[in-house]
Amino acid sequence: MRSSPSQNALPLVVRKALRKLGADIQIARKRRRLTMTIIAERAFISRNTLTRVERGDPAVSLGIYTTVLFVLGLAERVGELADPLTDSVGLSLETERLPQRARSA
Repeated sequence: MRSSPSQNALPLVVRKALRKLGADIQIARKRRRLTMTIIAERAFISRNTLTRVERGDPAVSLGIYTTVLFVLGLAERVGELADPLTDSVGLSLETERLPQRARSA
């Protein structure tokens, strides 16, 4: 895996999350008893790219990760990653900005 300055600057928590995602994808593939070749063909990627996905390589595009998740039947949750309804920080900040008193019209 080649590294670039932007990849080296990734926060540790992000690198760990990508490695976990890759490992989870590998487990899902194996549980379905699908070979790397089959997943790669269905996702229209090479086996080498799938290997990089399963390692959690940050240089692989989000689109490829999502396509692999789709092939495994797991893509529906991707759309919920930044769901505003589950953004506790954003909701908290929004609540803080609410007016303290209401004016009558």
